[in-house]
Amino acid sequence: MKIQILGTGCPKCKKLAETAEKAAKELGLSFELEKVTDINDIISFGVMATPGLAVDGKVLVAGKVPSVEDVKKMLQESAS
Repeated sequence: MKIQILGTGCPKCKKLAETAEKAAKELGLSFELEKVTDINDIISFGVMATPGLAVDGKVLVAGKVPSVEDVKKMLQESAS
């Protein structure tokens, strides 16, 4: 599973990266965490508000930092 954090490195982007990593570890998932910081790459995902969270190239959330529990639900749905 490839988890991508879409953002320029702002505090919210860093928080989302921490949240996503914690959620994936708690679920025992095998994952790779990638930070997408280039604004053109972020826009290519169709994300206009950062931070964004994508799994295997599919955007799950943009413009907010969901809770660890919410991210866990998203990751479980993406894994199935």
